[in-house]
Amino acid sequence: MTEKRLDSQSLYLEDLAPGQRWVSATLRVEEAAIRAFAEQFDPQPFHLDPVAARSTFFEGLAASGWHTAALTMRLLVTGGLRLAGGLIGTGGTLSWPKPTRR
Repeated sequence: MTEKRLDSQSLYLEDLAPGQRWVSATLRVEEAAIRAFAEQFDPQPFHLDPVAARSTFFEGLAASGWHTAALTMRLLVTGGLRLAGGLIGTGGTLSWPKPTRR
């Protein structure tokens, strides 16, 4: 795979090629943020209560998939990949193969 050097020039879909990679910054997800997001948008026990979460599929507190999707969007938008017209969701599939933890 090749790594693309980013600059201020906007890219179009035809400028992209299979195998290209862009590297974004990273984010640390703290327990307080996991719980705050869950309280507002996804109030399930495995996102809110560390004790209750132990007996669930996740076996511990895990961030909501929607929380991680929102964080991913932030990294995409601020990460330097400048697509002409912006990053517009016109379709796709999301999957969360591993839980995001603090």
